[in-house]
This record gives sequence, C-alpha cells and structure tokens, in this order.
Amino acid sequence: MVDLAKITEPLSLNRFGPRRHGPLVLELDLTEGVADEAPGDPISQIMNRRRQHYLDIVEGIRRGARDPGVAALLVRVDARSLGFAKVQELRDCVADFRATGKTAVAWADSFGETGEGNLPYYLSCAFSRVIMAPTGVLGLTGLMMRVTFLKGALDKLDVSYEVGKRHEYKNALNSVTETGFTQAQREASDRIVSSLGDQLVEAVSEARSLPEERVRELVSQGPFMPKEALEAGLVDGLAYRDEVYADLLGEVGAAAGGSRDDGAGPKPELQFVTRYHRKHTPAPRPRAAGGPGYIALISATGGISLGRTRRSPLGGGTVMGSDTVTAAFRAARKDPQVKAIVFRVDSRGGSPTASDAIRRESELTSRAGIPVVSAMGDIAASGGYYVTLGSDAVVAQPGTLTGSIGVIIGKPVLGELLERFGVTSDSVGTGDHAGMFDTRRPFTESEWERVNALLDEVYDDFTGKVAEARRMTREQVHDVARGRVWTGRDAKERGLVDELGGLETAVRLAREKADAGALPLRAFPRPHPLDRLRQHESSEDMAASQPQTVISAWGPLQHAAAAMGLPAAGPLTMPDAWEIR
Repeated sequence: MVDLAKITEPLSLNRFGPRRHGPLVLELDLTEGVADEAPGDPISQIMNRRRQHYLDIVEGIRRGARDPGVAALLVRVDARSLGFAKVQELRDCVADFRATGKTAVAWADSFGETGEGNLPYYLSCAFSRVIMAPTGVLGLTGLMMRVTFLKGALDKLDVSYEVGKRHEYKNALNSVTETGFTQAQREASDRIVSSLGDQLVEAVSEARSLPEERVRELVSQGPFMPKEALEAGLVDGLAYRDEVYADLLGEVGAAAGGSRDDGAGPKPELQFVTRYHRKHTPAPRPRAAGGPGYIALISATGGISLGRTRRSPLGGGTVMGSDTVTAAFRAARKDPQVKAIVFRVDSRGGSPTASDAIRRESELTSRAGIPVVSAMGDIAASGGYYVTLGSDAVVAQPGTLTGSIGVIIGKPVLGELLERFGVTSDSVGTGDHAGMFDTRRPFTESEWERVNALLDEVYDDFTGKVAEARRMTREQVHDVARGRVWTGRDAKERGLVDELGGLETAVRLAREKADAGALPLRAFPRPHPLDRLRQHESSEDMAASQPQTVISAWGPLQHAAAAMGLPAAGPLTMPDAWEIR
C-alpha cells in the first residue's frame, strides 16, 4: 500500500507544539462541504481558511492510518459536495485506515431524510460501524439520471436551435432540441446508471454481508425507517450524536488502559482530519536544497478555457485556464527536484484549442523524461479526457464519468421571438458569412458547410490523438467515441484508461515510472504571494500565468452560448444537466 504521508523533509515548526498525552480520534464532518482544492491567491486563502479541502482529507486519513498515536476515525457522513468517484476514493482511504486494525465509525442524522441517500450510505459502507439517529431515514432507493427538456416550451416562444455535432451520443444540447431521450442518449444514460448501480449494490453486499440479490430487493423497498434499517442489517445501531461520541471515545480510552467508569488512564482527544494533516505536514524544502526530489501534483479542475485559470474568491466554480496549466508543466520540466508528475483532472471539458495546448505540454514533459500520470476525478470527459492524452498512464475510479469523445456546436435562433415583442434591428457588413453567428437567423447553406467542416476537423483530430495515445486504430476509437460517456469501469474495459483507482494508484504508478523510490507528493507549483506584484521576465516566467480572468472558449459564439445556457468552457464539453441521485 502506498503511503502518501511518508515525506522525507525537514520537520515543521508545528511539531514543536504541545504534545498529546492520549490517543487521538480523527474527526471529519462532511456536512460542512468539501472544496476541491485550495485557492491560489492570499485573499481567497483567507476567505476559505475554514473550508475543508479534499486532498487534505484524503492524505490526512492515510497519514492517520500509519500514525500509532491515532486510534480511530469518526466521520459524520454526507455526500452533497462529492461525486461518485470522490466517494470511491474516500472509501479506499477508509479501507486503508481499517487495514491497520483501527476502528472507523460512520454516523449520520439521516441518510437522505426526505431525499435520496444513496451516495452517503455508499460511503458509510466502507466503515467498521454505521450508526444513524433514532429518528433518521435511510434513503437507499437506487440511482436515477434525470434530464429536463425545454424544447416544448421554446417552441411556444418561437425559439429554435441550430445544432451540429459529432456524433449521435454527443447530447449536450438535446435538452433544447428534443422533448425526450433519443435512442442513443437513452442507451448511454441507461448504461451509466446501470454501471454505477451495480457498483453500489456490490459495495453494500460486501459491507453488510448480504447477497447481491437481497440488496437489490432492499433497494427497491427503500427508503427505510430506523428500525427497518436496523432489522434489515443495513445499519449497526441507532444513536444520537452524544451517544456515538461517548461510545467511541470510551472504547478508545479503555483500549489505551483507562476505564469507562473511573476515567483513569490516558484520555482520548478529538481532532479534525484536515487540522491534523496540516499540523503534521512538513514545510516545503527550499528549491536550492538537495534531496531525492518529489512527485509534483498538478491539479486542473473546471471548464477548460484559453487564458489563465480563474477561481472565485468565495470558493465557487473554477475555470481551468490553459496558460496556467501549461505554465505549470513547463515549470515542472525546469525543476530538477521534480521526478514525476501526477496530473489530477476533474473537468467536463471546454475549448478544443485549450485542451490540445494542455495535452501538448503534458506530452513534452513525458518526452523530457519526467513521467506523467493522469488521475481522473468525478468527471474527466470530452476536453477533460483530451488533456490526459499526453500522459504515460491514465487512472480513473470505477465511478468516474469519462470519454465523451466528440464535439458539438450550435446557436439559438431568436428572430421570431424578438419580432413578436417588437424588437427590431438592422445591420451592415462585408463578406457572405459576416453574420454567421447572429442569433436572429439560422445558418445559411454555405455557413452549414463551414460548420460541418469544423466539426469533422475537430472530431478527426480528437479521435486521431486518442488512437495514437491509446494505441488503438481509428475504427476502434470511433466505436467507443461518437460523443459517448462511459463510467471508469466501462472505460477501462474499452481501453480508454489504464488502471482503476485514485490518487494513491496514480502516485504508485508515477513512482514506478520514475524508478526513484518512495518519493513524496507535493502540490505544484507553490508560487510566492509577491509573484502577483512583481514584474514578469517573460511568458516562461511561472509567475506570469497566475490565475486571473476567463476568456470565453466559444470565441465569436460566446454571446450565443450564454443565451443558450451553455457552459462557458466551450464545445468539447459533456452535458452538465444530468442529475444522478
């Protein structure tokens, strides 16, 4: 098992604080939400200081598994801010923790209450014990994917849409061109739900020692009242928060030599996982110092756009800027301490040009002798899959949504709606295609020729790069492409990813490919706060590509894309209207 916490660097000053005298119980409250990654600028860091960061949680749990001073893990379960793949990675971390003989307890006031509780319960099944409040509800009801179709309403408004795509499974705009699932969309959607549903059933079956057929029967009978959940063997107990904490702390204290009754012996202490991780993370080694080096973790999340990465100061959505990500790869190639790279991707896609620029820098890094391993998060599809094609290996969780190898473009036609309300306009221009992207009129025949040429070019280039990277023929790629989205499990069976797993698996592969021993993992780059203020020497200067503003990936279609409600990321984007519950 790979230990992400094993970092051979100087001690941090945090280690000279007060010593603990009792065993430590790590605590995690997922109802507070989880941020995907820490913001880069100082102001955002201050505003988001209290937010839990996903990687801190993952590495904190793995660190605690190896720490003899840590006795147990107690998690208040929730999954509202987590997708299927992140839940699976947390499940792997808990399994790692339990493998050392330590207790891990999951508790919840309710698993879904009046809504679906599938994901939080799926997560809880990785723990030693599952506890629910005496008045809670276990919402194990099965998964559903819902898409809302607007075409009927738009028809009443005299609004139509001009859409071109490659190919039938690329359904990001079906919500405005159809009134229900097309055959291709239903086929792909049904397969995704079936694959994820099978993974849920398998996990419950293994954790609760129930036959899979019995679990499927229970899923069709949910939701469950507290006593029903207990009788069905889906939970281990019903208790309030104070009882859960008292029982576990008493158990840990007794094991450490104390007594539940007299309170003698070392008293257990509680500490949040993220706080524990930060206190025990060594300070970064100065670049000038020697040492065996490290594995750089480059994170890329959000829609893919040309320009620099933008992060909301309030911790909201992120747009992955190609300038920022490519600069990170260039900086890593110049850093003699970087021996390998784990490229963590969580994106629905976006601009084809921006995606290819990132792919290119990843490929150049690999050619330079620095192995690159891509680790997919909840979603790495369309452009999010494209950016992994320069890697030496691709890792995905079984529940990752990936693929969507295709392209789509379109615009709304609003002329009749505007005329109905007396809105008129006039224009002058040069060239037959000057008004090609005007939303008042449909494409002309010659304009459609250019649209189709563009779609064919992008699709041919995309599938060609997939074929080269995955060592497949174009025909094999086309069979699994055509815009279709796959789960990570199905994608591996079809040759689109190399291994199933999360960050730990990616780090293991990176260490193997670097052939340099148990190198530590470090977020990269770590710019100095003053980099935002100083003059930059050139575009090769890492500080020149700090997160800034967003440039629309739709180019001249950016206003039409906004009017359509399309993601600003661009045409290599998988649909984001899916609701998997």
